[in-house]
Amino acid sequence: MSNAYAELVKEQKDVATLTAIGSLLGWDQETYMPPGGAGARADQQELLSAIAHQRKTSPRIGDLISQCEASNGALDDTLRASVREMRRDYDLATKLPTELVAELAKTQSLSQDAWKHARAKDDFAMFAPWLEKILGLTRRKAECYGFASGGELYDALLEEYEPGATAKQIEAIFNPLQPRLSALVARLCDSPRRPPDALKGIAVPQDRQHAFGLDVLKAIGFDLETGRLDTTAHPFCSGFGPGDTRLTTRYNTSSCLEPLSSTMHEAGHGIYEQGLPKATQFGTPLAEAVSLGIHESQSRMWENLVGRSRAFWMWALPVAKRRFAPAIDHLTLDQVYASVNQVERSFIRVEADEATYNLHIMLRFGLERDLISGRLPVKDLPGEWNRRFKQLLGLDVPSNKLGCLQDVHWSFGLVGYFPTYTLGNLYAAQFWQTISAAIPDLDAQMSRGEFGALKTWLNENIHRHGRRYRAGELCQRVTGRPLSAEPLMEYLERKYAPLYGV
Repeated sequence: MSNAYAELVKEQKDVATLTAIGSLLGWDQETYMPPGGAGARADQQELLSAIAHQRKTSPRIGDLISQCEASNGALDDTLRASVREMRRDYDLATKLPTELVAELAKTQSLSQDAWKHARAKDDFAMFAPWLEKILGLTRRKAECYGFASGGELYDALLEEYEPGATAKQIEAIFNPLQPRLSALVARLCDSPRRPPDALKGIAVPQDRQHAFGLDVLKAIGFDLETGRLDTTAHPFCSGFGPGDTRLTTRYNTSSCLEPLSSTMHEAGHGIYEQGLPKATQFGTPLAEAVSLGIHESQSRMWENLVGRSRAFWMWALPVAKRRFAPAIDHLTLDQVYASVNQVERSFIRVEADEATYNLHIMLRFGLERDLISGRLPVKDLPGEWNRRFKQLLGLDVPSNKLGCLQDVHWSFGLVGYFPTYTLGNLYAAQFWQTISAAIPDLDAQMSRGEFGALKTWLNENIHRHGRRYRAGELCQRVTGRPLSAEPLMEYLERKYAPLYGV
Protein backbone atom coordinates (compact mmCIF):
# COMPACT_ATOMS: atom_id res chain seq x y z
CA MET A 1 0.00 0.00 0.00
CA SER A 2 1.43 3.42 -0.95
CA ASN A 3 1.80 6.25 1.56
CA ALA A 4 -0.59 8.33 -0.52
CA TYR A 5 -3.27 5.63 -0.35
CA ALA A 6 -2.82 5.24 3.42
CA GLU A 7 -3.25 8.99 3.93
CA LEU A 8 -6.21 9.03 1.55
CA VAL A 9 -7.93 6.30 3.57
CA LYS A 10 -7.40 8.29 6.77
CA GLU A 11 -9.04 11.35 5.20
CA GLN A 12 -11.92 9.29 3.85
CA LYS A 13 -12.48 7.62 7.20
CA ASP A 14 -13.00 11.03 8.78
CA VAL A 15 -15.56 11.91 6.12
CA ALA A 16 -17.33 8.57 6.64
CA THR A 17 -17.46 9.20 10.37
CA LEU A 18 -19.10 12.59 9.87
CA THR A 19 -21.58 11.02 7.45
CA ALA A 20 -22.35 8.29 9.99
CA ILE A 21 -23.10 10.92 12.63
CA GLY A 22 -25.58 12.53 10.23
CA SER A 23 -27.21 9.15 9.63
CA LEU A 24 -27.45 8.62 13.37
CA LEU A 25 -29.25 11.95 13.72
CA GLY A 26 -31.66 10.84 10.98
CA TRP A 27 -32.26 7.50 12.68
CA ASP A 28 -33.00 9.26 15.96
CA GLN A 29 -35.42 11.63 14.23
CA GLU A 30 -37.35 8.65 12.89
CA THR A 31 -37.40 6.67 16.13
CA TYR A 32 -37.02 8.48 19.46
CA MET A 33 -36.70 12.23 18.89
CA PRO A 34 -39.60 14.17 20.45
CA PRO A 35 -41.74 16.03 17.88
CA GLY A 36 -40.62 19.39 19.23
CA GLY A 37 -37.02 18.73 18.19
CA ALA A 38 -37.65 18.92 14.43
CA GLY A 39 -36.47 22.51 13.98
CA ALA A 40 -33.24 22.08 15.94
CA ARG A 41 -32.56 18.77 14.22
CA ALA A 42 -32.80 20.47 10.83
CA ASP A 43 -30.20 23.03 11.94
CA GLN A 44 -27.93 20.23 13.18
CA GLN A 45 -28.21 18.36 9.89
CA GLU A 46 -27.55 21.53 7.90
CA LEU A 47 -24.32 22.29 9.79
CA LEU A 48 -23.07 18.72 9.83
CA SER A 49 -23.73 18.22 6.12
CA ALA A 50 -21.81 21.40 5.30
CA ILE A 51 -18.82 20.28 7.37
CA ALA A 52 -18.84 16.78 5.86
CA HIS A 53 -19.10 18.15 2.31
CA GLN A 54 -16.19 20.54 2.87
CA ARG A 55 -14.04 17.66 4.11
CA LYS A 56 -15.20 15.38 1.28
CA THR A 57 -14.29 17.94 -1.38
CA SER A 58 -11.04 19.23 0.09
CA PRO A 59 -8.23 19.79 -2.44
CA ARG A 60 -6.02 17.51 -0.35
CA ILE A 61 -8.26 14.52 -1.08
CA GLY A 62 -8.18 15.38 -4.78
CA ASP A 63 -4.36 15.56 -4.69
CA LEU A 64 -4.09 12.21 -2.92
CA ILE A 65 -6.41 10.53 -5.42
CA SER A 66 -4.28 11.91 -8.26
CA GLN A 67 -1.10 10.59 -6.60
CA CYS A 68 -2.66 7.13 -6.25
CA GLU A 69 -3.76 7.18 -9.88
CA ALA A 70 -0.25 8.16 -10.97
CA SER A 71 1.32 5.30 -9.02
CA ASN A 72 -1.21 2.62 -9.95
CA GLY A 73 1.57 0.03 -10.07
CA ALA A 74 2.00 0.31 -6.29
CA LEU A 75 -1.57 -0.86 -5.73
CA ASP A 76 -3.18 -4.25 -6.31
CA ASP A 77 -6.38 -4.71 -8.30
CA THR A 78 -8.62 -4.31 -5.25
CA LEU A 79 -7.03 -1.03 -4.15
CA ARG A 80 -7.08 0.28 -7.71
CA ALA A 81 -10.83 -0.35 -7.74
CA SER A 82 -11.08 1.55 -4.47
CA VAL A 83 -9.24 4.53 -5.96
CA ARG A 84 -11.45 4.37 -9.07
CA GLU A 85 -14.56 4.67 -6.92
CA MET A 86 -13.02 7.41 -4.77
CA ARG A 87 -12.36 9.39 -7.94
CA ARG A 88 -15.96 8.95 -9.04
CA ASP A 89 -17.27 10.08 -5.64
CA TYR A 90 -14.90 13.05 -5.48
CA ASP A 91 -15.75 14.25 -8.96
CA LEU A 92 -19.47 14.10 -8.17
CA ALA A 93 -19.12 15.78 -4.79
CA THR A 94 -16.98 18.64 -6.08
CA LYS A 95 -19.70 19.54 -8.56
CA LEU A 96 -22.00 20.49 -5.68
CA PRO A 97 -21.58 23.80 -3.85
CA THR A 98 -21.47 23.43 -0.07
CA GLU A 99 -24.37 25.83 0.42
CA LEU A 100 -26.61 23.64 -1.76
CA VAL A 101 -25.67 20.51 0.20
CA ALA A 102 -26.38 22.30 3.50
CA GLU A 103 -29.70 23.70 2.29
CA LEU A 104 -30.76 20.29 1.02
CA ALA A 105 -29.96 18.66 4.36
CA LYS A 106 -31.97 21.21 6.31
CA THR A 107 -34.90 21.14 3.91
CA GLN A 108 -34.95 17.34 3.85
CA SER A 109 -35.19 17.24 7.64
CA LEU A 110 -38.03 19.77 7.73
CA SER A 111 -39.75 18.27 4.71
CA GLN A 112 -39.71 14.80 6.22
CA ASP A 113 -41.36 16.13 9.37
CA ALA A 114 -43.99 17.93 7.27
CA TRP A 115 -44.64 14.73 5.29
CA LYS A 116 -45.18 12.79 8.50
CA HIS A 117 -47.88 15.23 9.68
CA ALA A 118 -49.47 15.55 6.23
CA ARG A 119 -49.69 11.79 5.87
CA ALA A 120 -51.25 11.40 9.31
CA LYS A 121 -53.88 14.02 8.42
CA ASP A 122 -54.30 12.88 4.80
CA ASP A 123 -53.63 16.47 3.70
CA PHE A 124 -51.53 16.80 0.54
CA ALA A 125 -51.78 20.61 0.70
CA MET A 126 -49.68 20.55 3.90
CA PHE A 127 -46.86 18.78 2.08
CA ALA A 128 -47.08 20.33 -1.39
CA PRO A 129 -44.94 23.46 -0.63
CA TRP A 130 -42.21 21.27 0.84
CA LEU A 131 -42.27 18.94 -2.15
CA GLU A 132 -41.96 21.97 -4.44
CA LYS A 133 -38.90 23.12 -2.52
CA ILE A 134 -37.31 19.68 -2.37
CA LEU A 135 -37.78 19.14 -6.11
CA GLY A 136 -36.33 22.55 -6.88
CA LEU A 137 -33.20 21.81 -4.86
CA THR A 138 -32.97 18.31 -6.35
CA ARG A 139 -33.14 19.75 -9.88
CA ARG A 140 -30.31 22.12 -8.99
CA LYS A 141 -28.27 19.17 -7.75
CA ALA A 142 -28.94 17.25 -10.98
CA GLU A 143 -27.93 20.27 -13.04
CA CYS A 144 -24.66 20.48 -11.09
CA TYR A 145 -23.95 16.82 -11.75
CA GLY A 146 -24.82 17.04 -15.43
CA PHE A 147 -25.70 14.21 -17.78
CA ALA A 148 -24.69 12.81 -21.14
CA SER A 149 -25.90 14.22 -24.42
CA GLY A 150 -29.30 12.77 -25.27
CA GLY A 151 -30.03 12.04 -21.62
CA GLU A 152 -32.14 13.83 -19.02
CA LEU A 153 -31.90 15.33 -15.53
CA TYR A 154 -33.11 12.06 -14.03
CA ASP A 155 -29.94 10.32 -15.26
CA ALA A 156 -27.82 12.56 -13.06
CA LEU A 157 -29.84 11.59 -9.99
CA LEU A 158 -29.61 7.88 -10.80
CA GLU A 159 -25.84 8.16 -10.39
CA GLU A 160 -26.36 8.41 -6.63
CA TYR A 161 -28.20 5.11 -6.45
CA GLU A 162 -27.41 2.96 -9.49
CA PRO A 163 -24.13 4.21 -11.00
CA GLY A 164 -24.08 4.12 -14.79
CA ALA A 165 -27.81 3.54 -15.21
CA THR A 166 -29.99 5.88 -17.28
CA ALA A 167 -33.72 6.48 -17.40
CA LYS A 168 -33.88 5.09 -20.92
CA GLN A 169 -32.09 1.90 -19.90
CA ILE A 170 -34.51 1.37 -17.02
CA GLU A 171 -37.44 2.17 -19.28
CA ALA A 172 -36.18 -0.49 -21.70
CA ILE A 173 -36.34 -3.05 -18.88
CA PHE A 174 -39.65 -1.90 -17.42
CA ASN A 175 -41.66 -1.45 -20.62
CA PRO A 176 -41.63 -5.10 -21.75
CA LEU A 177 -41.87 -6.36 -18.15
CA GLN A 178 -44.99 -4.36 -17.29
CA PRO A 179 -47.48 -6.13 -19.63
CA ARG A 180 -46.16 -9.55 -18.58
CA LEU A 181 -46.65 -8.68 -14.92
CA SER A 182 -50.08 -7.18 -15.58
CA ALA A 183 -51.17 -10.31 -17.44
CA LEU A 184 -49.93 -12.54 -14.61
CA VAL A 185 -51.68 -10.41 -11.97
CA ALA A 186 -54.93 -10.54 -13.97
CA ARG A 187 -54.78 -14.34 -14.21
CA LEU A 188 -54.09 -14.71 -10.50
CA CYS A 189 -56.62 -12.17 -9.27
CA ASP A 190 -59.37 -13.48 -11.57
CA SER A 191 -58.77 -17.13 -10.77
CA PRO A 192 -61.77 -18.94 -9.24
CA ARG A 193 -59.26 -20.99 -7.22
CA ARG A 194 -57.95 -18.12 -5.13
CA PRO A 195 -56.62 -19.61 -1.88
CA PRO A 196 -58.30 -18.14 1.23
CA ASP A 197 -56.44 -15.81 3.60
CA ALA A 198 -56.57 -17.74 6.87
CA LEU A 199 -54.65 -15.00 8.70
CA LYS A 200 -57.19 -12.25 8.05
CA GLY A 201 -58.49 -10.68 11.23
CA ILE A 202 -56.17 -12.58 13.59
CA ALA A 203 -54.88 -9.98 16.05
CA VAL A 204 -51.68 -10.38 18.06
CA PRO A 205 -50.21 -7.73 20.42
CA GLN A 206 -47.22 -5.76 19.14
CA ASP A 207 -44.83 -7.06 21.78
CA ARG A 208 -45.41 -10.64 20.62
CA GLN A 209 -44.86 -9.67 17.00
CA HIS A 210 -41.62 -7.97 18.01
CA ALA A 211 -40.44 -11.05 19.89
CA PHE A 212 -41.22 -13.26 16.87
CA GLY A 213 -39.33 -10.85 14.63
CA LEU A 214 -36.28 -11.14 16.88
CA ASP A 215 -36.54 -14.94 16.73
CA VAL A 216 -36.38 -14.76 12.94
CA LEU A 217 -33.53 -12.21 12.90
CA LYS A 218 -31.41 -14.46 15.11
CA ALA A 219 -32.14 -17.51 12.97
CA ILE A 220 -31.30 -15.94 9.61
CA GLY A 221 -28.04 -14.48 10.90
CA PHE A 222 -28.61 -10.79 11.66
CA ASP A 223 -26.19 -10.13 14.51
CA LEU A 224 -28.08 -8.44 17.36
CA GLU A 225 -24.80 -7.87 19.22
CA THR A 226 -23.91 -5.35 16.52
CA GLY A 227 -27.46 -4.37 15.55
CA ARG A 228 -30.92 -3.60 16.91
CA LEU A 229 -34.57 -3.48 15.88
CA ASP A 230 -36.88 -0.52 16.56
CA THR A 231 -40.20 0.80 15.24
CA THR A 232 -40.98 3.75 12.99
CA ALA A 233 -43.59 5.06 10.55
CA HIS A 234 -41.63 3.90 7.48
CA PRO A 235 -39.21 0.96 7.93
CA PHE A 236 -35.55 1.44 7.02
CA CYS A 237 -32.03 0.19 7.76
CA SER A 238 -29.02 2.28 8.72
CA GLY A 239 -25.47 0.97 8.74
CA PHE A 240 -23.45 3.55 10.66
CA GLY A 241 -20.09 1.83 10.74
CA PRO A 242 -18.27 -1.16 12.23
CA GLY A 243 -20.42 -2.82 14.86
CA ASP A 244 -23.55 -0.67 14.49
CA THR A 245 -26.34 -1.60 12.06
CA ARG A 246 -29.90 -0.62 12.95
CA LEU A 247 -33.21 -1.86 11.60
CA THR A 248 -36.66 -0.39 12.00
CA THR A 249 -40.02 -1.98 11.26
CA ARG A 250 -43.69 -1.30 11.88
CA TYR A 251 -46.47 -3.45 13.28
CA ASN A 252 -50.09 -4.05 12.43
CA THR A 253 -52.04 -5.58 15.30
CA SER A 254 -54.80 -6.70 12.93
CA SER A 255 -52.41 -8.74 10.76
CA CYS A 256 -50.18 -10.92 12.86
CA LEU A 257 -47.68 -12.14 10.24
CA GLU A 258 -47.70 -9.28 7.68
CA PRO A 259 -45.21 -7.14 9.71
CA LEU A 260 -42.62 -9.90 9.43
CA SER A 261 -42.16 -8.99 5.76
CA SER A 262 -40.93 -5.51 6.69
CA THR A 263 -38.67 -6.92 9.38
CA MET A 264 -37.12 -9.48 7.03
CA HIS A 265 -36.78 -6.89 4.26
CA GLU A 266 -34.78 -4.57 6.49
CA ALA A 267 -32.85 -7.53 7.88
CA GLY A 268 -31.72 -8.31 4.33
CA HIS A 269 -30.28 -4.80 4.13
CA GLY A 270 -28.78 -5.25 7.58
CA ILE A 271 -27.11 -8.59 6.79
CA TYR A 272 -25.53 -6.92 3.75
CA GLU A 273 -24.29 -4.01 5.90
CA GLN A 274 -22.88 -6.43 8.48
CA GLY A 275 -21.27 -8.48 5.72
CA LEU A 276 -19.32 -5.55 4.27
CA PRO A 277 -15.66 -5.42 5.44
CA LYS A 278 -16.14 -2.34 7.61
CA ALA A 279 -13.79 -3.51 10.35
CA THR A 280 -10.81 -3.14 8.00
CA GLN A 281 -12.06 -0.91 5.17
CA PHE A 282 -14.43 1.62 6.78
CA GLY A 283 -14.30 4.92 4.91
CA THR A 284 -13.33 3.34 1.60
CA PRO A 285 -15.63 2.16 -1.22
CA LEU A 286 -14.56 -1.40 -0.39
CA ALA A 287 -16.79 -1.19 2.72
CA GLU A 288 -19.81 0.21 0.86
CA ALA A 289 -22.62 -1.38 -1.14
CA VAL A 290 -22.09 -1.51 -4.89
CA SER A 291 -25.51 -0.01 -5.69
CA LEU A 292 -29.00 0.26 -4.29
CA GLY A 293 -30.20 -2.28 -6.83
CA ILE A 294 -27.80 -4.83 -5.35
CA HIS A 295 -28.71 -3.69 -1.83
CA GLU A 296 -32.39 -4.19 -2.63
CA SER A 297 -31.64 -7.62 -4.06
CA GLN A 298 -30.57 -8.66 -0.58
CA SER A 299 -33.63 -7.27 1.18
CA ARG A 300 -36.11 -8.60 -1.38
CA MET A 301 -34.40 -11.99 -1.35
CA TRP A 302 -34.75 -12.45 2.40
CA GLU A 303 -38.26 -10.97 2.44
CA ASN A 304 -39.68 -12.95 -0.46
CA LEU A 305 -37.58 -15.80 -1.79
CA VAL A 306 -36.88 -16.91 1.77
CA GLY A 307 -39.67 -15.38 3.88
CA ARG A 308 -42.56 -16.36 1.60
CA SER A 309 -41.26 -19.84 0.83
CA ARG A 310 -42.88 -23.04 2.01
CA ALA A 311 -39.54 -24.26 3.37
CA PHE A 312 -39.19 -21.19 5.59
CA TRP A 313 -42.66 -21.62 7.07
CA MET A 314 -42.04 -25.30 7.83
CA TRP A 315 -39.59 -23.96 10.41
CA ALA A 316 -41.19 -20.60 11.25
CA LEU A 317 -44.79 -21.68 11.85
CA PRO A 318 -44.03 -23.66 15.03
CA VAL A 319 -41.97 -20.69 16.27
CA ALA A 320 -44.85 -18.31 15.53
CA LYS A 321 -47.33 -20.61 17.25
CA ARG A 322 -45.24 -20.55 20.42
CA ARG A 323 -45.14 -16.74 20.36
CA PHE A 324 -48.76 -16.16 19.33
CA ALA A 325 -50.57 -18.95 21.22
CA PRO A 326 -53.45 -19.55 21.14
CA ALA A 327 -54.30 -17.13 18.28
CA ILE A 328 -52.92 -19.29 15.44
CA ASP A 329 -52.87 -22.74 17.04
CA HIS A 330 -55.44 -23.97 14.51
CA LEU A 331 -53.53 -22.98 11.38
CA THR A 332 -51.83 -25.52 9.12
CA LEU A 333 -48.69 -25.06 7.01
CA ASP A 334 -50.76 -25.09 3.82
CA GLN A 335 -53.03 -22.35 5.17
CA VAL A 336 -50.15 -20.10 6.24
CA TYR A 337 -48.19 -20.63 3.02
CA ALA A 338 -51.26 -19.68 0.97
CA SER A 339 -51.97 -16.72 3.25
CA VAL A 340 -48.50 -15.15 3.05
CA ASN A 341 -48.66 -15.54 -0.73
CA GLN A 342 -51.95 -13.77 -1.33
CA VAL A 343 -51.99 -11.84 -4.61
CA GLU A 344 -54.34 -8.89 -4.77
CA ARG A 345 -54.37 -5.40 -6.14
CA SER A 346 -53.78 -3.09 -3.19
CA PHE A 347 -52.80 0.50 -2.45
CA ILE A 348 -49.72 0.33 -0.19
CA ARG A 349 -46.40 -0.52 -1.84
CA VAL A 350 -44.64 -1.86 1.26
CA GLU A 351 -47.53 -4.28 1.84
CA ALA A 352 -47.78 -5.41 -1.79
CA ASP A 353 -47.27 -9.02 -2.81
CA GLU A 354 -44.48 -10.21 -5.10
CA ALA A 355 -46.62 -10.23 -8.24
CA THR A 356 -48.04 -6.70 -7.96
CA TYR A 357 -45.08 -4.99 -6.25
CA ASN A 358 -43.18 -4.01 -9.37
CA LEU A 359 -46.26 -2.29 -10.82
CA HIS A 360 -46.12 0.05 -7.82
CA ILE A 361 -42.49 0.82 -8.67
CA MET A 362 -43.23 1.47 -12.33
CA LEU A 363 -45.88 3.97 -11.29
CA ARG A 364 -43.41 5.91 -9.15
CA PHE A 365 -40.64 5.76 -11.75
CA GLY A 366 -42.84 7.43 -14.34
CA LEU A 367 -44.19 10.03 -11.94
CA GLU A 368 -40.84 11.12 -10.54
CA ARG A 369 -39.31 11.42 -14.00
CA ASP A 370 -42.15 13.79 -14.88
CA LEU A 371 -41.87 15.65 -11.57
CA ILE A 372 -38.13 16.26 -11.89
CA SER A 373 -38.41 17.32 -15.52
CA GLY A 374 -41.23 19.74 -14.69
CA ARG A 375 -43.69 18.01 -17.01
CA LEU A 376 -45.85 17.21 -13.98
CA PRO A 377 -46.59 20.15 -11.64
CA VAL A 378 -46.68 19.26 -7.94
CA LYS A 379 -50.26 20.50 -7.62
CA ASP A 380 -51.35 17.88 -10.17
CA LEU A 381 -49.56 14.97 -8.48
CA PRO A 382 -52.53 13.50 -6.55
CA GLY A 383 -54.79 13.42 -9.59
CA GLU A 384 -52.10 12.03 -11.88
CA TRP A 385 -51.11 9.41 -9.29
CA ASN A 386 -54.72 8.26 -9.04
CA ARG A 387 -55.17 8.17 -12.83
CA ARG A 388 -52.04 6.09 -13.45
CA PHE A 389 -52.74 3.85 -10.46
CA LYS A 390 -56.12 3.01 -11.96
CA GLN A 391 -54.43 2.17 -15.28
CA LEU A 392 -51.80 -0.07 -13.73
CA LEU A 393 -53.63 -1.69 -10.85
CA GLY A 394 -57.28 -1.14 -11.63
CA LEU A 395 -58.21 0.51 -8.33
CA ASP A 396 -59.69 3.90 -7.46
CA VAL A 397 -57.45 5.51 -4.84
CA PRO A 398 -59.70 6.69 -1.98
CA SER A 399 -57.25 9.05 -0.24
CA ASN A 400 -53.83 10.63 -0.61
CA LYS A 401 -52.67 8.73 2.48
CA LEU A 402 -53.20 5.57 0.44
CA GLY A 403 -51.84 7.30 -2.64
CA CYS A 404 -49.14 9.88 -3.22
CA LEU A 405 -48.44 10.51 0.49
CA GLN A 406 -47.65 6.91 1.41
CA ASP A 407 -43.87 6.90 0.80
CA VAL A 408 -41.24 8.93 2.64
CA HIS A 409 -38.74 9.03 -0.24
CA TRP A 410 -39.72 12.26 -2.00
CA SER A 411 -39.74 14.20 1.28
CA PHE A 412 -36.02 13.39 1.49
CA GLY A 413 -35.38 14.26 -2.16
CA LEU A 414 -34.61 10.61 -2.94
CA VAL A 415 -35.53 10.92 -6.61
CA GLY A 416 -34.08 8.04 -8.63
CA TYR A 417 -34.29 5.61 -5.72
CA PHE A 418 -37.55 3.82 -6.62
CA PRO A 419 -36.36 1.95 -9.76
CA THR A 420 -33.74 0.17 -7.66
CA TYR A 421 -36.49 -1.83 -5.92
CA THR A 422 -37.44 -3.55 -9.17
CA LEU A 423 -33.80 -3.88 -10.20
CA GLY A 424 -33.33 -5.54 -6.81
CA ASN A 425 -36.11 -8.02 -7.53
CA LEU A 426 -34.50 -8.87 -10.87
CA TYR A 427 -31.05 -9.31 -9.34
CA ALA A 428 -32.48 -11.37 -6.47
CA ALA A 429 -34.25 -13.84 -8.76
CA GLN A 430 -31.16 -14.24 -10.94
CA PHE A 431 -28.87 -14.70 -7.92
CA TRP A 432 -31.35 -17.23 -6.49
CA GLN A 433 -31.03 -19.47 -9.53
CA THR A 434 -27.26 -19.56 -9.01
CA ILE A 435 -27.62 -20.08 -5.26
CA SER A 436 -30.05 -22.97 -5.78
CA ALA A 437 -27.52 -24.71 -8.01
CA ALA A 438 -24.70 -24.08 -5.54
CA ILE A 439 -26.75 -25.25 -2.49
CA PRO A 440 -29.04 -27.97 -3.89
CA ASP A 441 -30.50 -28.86 -0.47
CA LEU A 442 -31.26 -25.26 0.45
CA ASP A 443 -34.99 -25.89 0.93
CA ALA A 444 -34.26 -28.77 3.30
CA GLN A 445 -31.87 -26.57 5.27
CA MET A 446 -34.37 -23.72 5.56
CA SER A 447 -37.13 -26.09 6.66
CA ARG A 448 -34.89 -26.93 9.65
CA GLY A 449 -34.21 -23.27 10.43
CA GLU A 450 -30.67 -23.47 9.02
CA PHE A 451 -29.80 -20.34 7.03
CA GLY A 452 -26.03 -20.30 7.54
CA ALA A 453 -25.08 -21.71 4.13
CA LEU A 454 -27.22 -19.09 2.35
CA LYS A 455 -25.80 -16.24 4.42
CA THR A 456 -22.23 -17.49 3.87
CA TRP A 457 -22.80 -17.68 0.10
CA LEU A 458 -24.05 -14.07 0.09
CA ASN A 459 -21.16 -12.91 2.28
CA GLU A 460 -18.58 -14.51 0.00
CA ASN A 461 -20.10 -13.72 -3.40
CA ILE A 462 -21.83 -10.35 -2.86
CA HIS A 463 -21.03 -8.61 0.42
CA ARG A 464 -17.27 -8.90 0.84
CA HIS A 465 -16.51 -7.18 -2.48
CA GLY A 466 -18.01 -3.84 -1.49
CA ARG A 467 -17.77 -1.62 -4.56
CA ARG A 468 -14.88 -3.49 -6.16
CA TYR A 469 -17.21 -4.35 -9.07
CA ARG A 470 -20.03 -2.33 -10.58
CA ALA A 471 -23.50 -3.87 -10.33
CA GLY A 472 -23.65 -5.24 -13.87
CA GLU A 473 -20.16 -6.72 -13.63
CA LEU A 474 -20.97 -8.31 -10.26
CA CYS A 475 -24.10 -9.89 -11.71
CA GLN A 476 -22.13 -11.25 -14.67
CA ARG A 477 -19.40 -12.65 -12.39
CA VAL A 478 -21.86 -14.27 -9.99
CA THR A 479 -24.44 -15.66 -12.43
CA GLY A 480 -22.47 -15.91 -15.68
CA ARG A 481 -24.88 -13.68 -17.61
CA PRO A 482 -26.15 -10.08 -17.73
CA LEU A 483 -29.23 -9.03 -15.81
CA SER A 484 -32.47 -10.38 -17.28
CA ALA A 485 -36.17 -10.30 -16.38
CA GLU A 486 -36.57 -13.99 -17.22
CA PRO A 487 -35.53 -15.44 -13.84
CA LEU A 488 -38.05 -13.25 -12.02
CA MET A 489 -40.92 -14.14 -14.33
CA GLU A 490 -40.00 -17.85 -14.21
CA TYR A 491 -39.94 -17.71 -10.40
CA LEU A 492 -43.31 -15.93 -10.13
CA GLU A 493 -45.06 -18.19 -12.63
CA ARG A 494 -43.61 -21.39 -11.17
CA LYS A 495 -44.59 -20.39 -7.63
CA TYR A 496 -48.06 -18.89 -8.13
CA ALA A 497 -49.50 -21.05 -10.91
CA PRO A 498 -50.05 -24.08 -8.61
CA LEU A 499 -51.41 -21.91 -5.79
CA TYR A 500 -53.99 -20.24 -8.02
CA GLY A 501 -54.61 -23.01 -10.51
CA VAL A 502 -53.61 -20.98 -13.58
